[in-house]
Amino acid sequence: MPPQQPPRRRVPGPSRRPSARPRPRTPKPGPSAIRLGSPRPRLRLVSLGLTLVMLAFVVRLLQVQAVDASAYAAKAEKNRYLSHVLAAERGEITDRAGVALATSVDAYDITADPKMFTPEDSKSPNAPEQAAGLLAPILGKDANELAKKLRTPKSRYAVLARRQTPQVWNQIKDLKGVFAEKARADKAKGGPGANVLGGVFQEPSSRRVYPNGDLAAGILGYVNADGHGGGGIESMLDKPLAGEDGKITYAQSGGRRVPTAGGTHETPAVPGSDIELTIDRDIQWAAQRAISEQVRKSAADRGYVIVQDTQTGEVLAMANAPGFDPNDLSEANSAAMGNAALQDAYEPGSTAKVMSMAAVLEEEAAVPGTHVVVPNRLHRGDRLFKDDIDHPTWYLTLNGVLAKSSNIGTILATGQLGRTQAQANGVLHSYLRRFGLGSPSGLNYPGETPGILAPPAKWSTSQQYTIPFGQGLSINAMQAASVYSTIANGGVRVEPTMVRGTKGPDGRFTPAPAPKKTRVVSEKTAKTLATMLESVVGNEEGTGTKARIPGYRVAGKTGTANRVDPETGRYRGYTASFAGFAPADKPRITVYCAIQNPTKGSYFGGQICGPIYQQVMEFALKTLQVAPTGNEPARLPVSFQPGE
Repeated sequence: MPPQQPPRRRVPGPSRRPSARPRPRTPKPGPSAIRLGSPRPRLRLVSLGLTLVMLAFVVRLLQVQAVDASAYAAKAEKNRYLSHVLAAERGEITDRAGVALATSVDAYDITADPKMFTPEDSKSPNAPEQAAGLLAPILGKDANELAKKLRTPKSRYAVLARRQTPQVWNQIKDLKGVFAEKARADKAKGGPGANVLGGVFQEPSSRRVYPNGDLAAGILGYVNADGHGGGGIESMLDKPLAGEDGKITYAQSGGRRVPTAGGTHETPAVPGSDIELTIDRDIQWAAQRAISEQVRKSAADRGYVIVQDTQTGEVLAMANAPGFDPNDLSEANSAAMGNAALQDAYEPGSTAKVMSMAAVLEEEAAVPGTHVVVPNRLHRGDRLFKDDIDHPTWYLTLNGVLAKSSNIGTILATGQLGRTQAQANGVLHSYLRRFGLGSPSGLNYPGETPGILAPPAKWSTSQQYTIPFGQGLSINAMQAASVYSTIANGGVRVEPTMVRGTKGPDGRFTPAPAPKKTRVVSEKTAKTLATMLESVVGNEEGTGTKARIPGYRVAGKTGTANRVDPETGRYRGYTASFAGFAPADKPRITVYCAIQNPTKGSYFGGQICGPIYQQVMEFALKTLQVAPTGNEPARLPVSFQPGE
């Protein structure tokens, strides 16, 4: 039996309230216990990150919308909008009756969007080369050049060819259709759907056309590939003819205009002014046909004919042979593309003797009936002078010297203009200048030569005696024609004109300024000269009998000059010419003809240019309905008997 424990003794003390359940004690943490961390640091870190991100967005937003707003707007504008020039319609050039000599017709500029030829947009790695190969034969352009234009992805606009005919664009449009259909079929089969011509487009433009082919081409000139005048009136009056180009800006997508996008801005083009020339198309045609035929027959280098109204100075025709067709410059001879009638400088020969006679008459050194004994040879200075033919001593009047075109007689007559040869040279030079030699004619035509007329102090020993009969100085054909128009107009020189006026886009016609007028010789001298020039044509001893026109009194002068070869600078060949006006007693029209270096048949001016003068003058008189005066000519004596 186990021992019993003694009962515990109760120790007296303060009384305590009995408690309910005793509170359990929290055990002390051992090595494997986990302590939960505070979330506040993480929240602070996430908040800081979000704040930084938002701050970056805000800064970028401020940069885009405030600091760089204009730059980004411009870039967006560039990508969304396209701008191109609206070409102004070029004005017409017409003859004096309003008949079109140069006009413009509808055409197309072939353009492209180079971005659409990138591999990404075209779905082809070599789209520029493929497109260039297809377009080159149609546009007549070099394939490499076209490919270079198409291989500029930063550009959204390139001009491949300007002023193409509607037929050219139709060919390209048909080709585009074929490739577009192939691209759709390829895409339907799961292919890339490449279309190498998708970025080729057209813009309306205009093309210069010359309805009469080569007629008056030397006057009109042509328009070059840039749409500007490349010569002639087209160049001289390029600014008023061209007008002012406009500009259009529009929204685009895929190279195509989006009509509903808004924002289209257009500055309309201002059409060019129409130019009305003084030229008569029919007279121009007659002159061009006549000179072309004679140049061909004579196997000459070239020739020109000028027809001028003697009273107004208006040029009615200016024909060159050979010429060119400005509609097809690829076939043109570059040597024939100018206006030789104004740009050739040459020695005129005996047609210039009329100025020497004008000086002699005006200075009262002689009269038409003055006797001039003309030997077969004349020694002056360092030369022995002769006429164009050998002859016994001629007993001529001053009128006869002009009628028979005697070089020796002209030297003797002009020698009377001063007490010394130097004085005579000075007087003659002053008259040559008054007639317009040594200065441009007044047409303001591009490339016109003023000719060559040295001051008298610089005349060589030979020039002192050759200049009176038209050698040792040079002129152009317009200057030569103007000399005869001055005599026909009573001694008053009227600057030649080729432009009657302009008609602006508003339809208002503005006449050209009145030409300058200069008194050269007295009316008495001019009338006397006209009578003397009749002897050249009307007298059987004259050199210009082939220029006669039945029913009309004709005044004229032949010329046959030694010609300076422009290639060697030496005399080789001849310049044949004829100048005159009609009716002689009431002048209305001047005609001048010159042929350079005829190598077949005759080379005398009276023989090959006299008939040209006759044809053109008769046609012009009838076209302008100029009636014969019906008066009888004065018939001045050509020669005299020794002892008279």
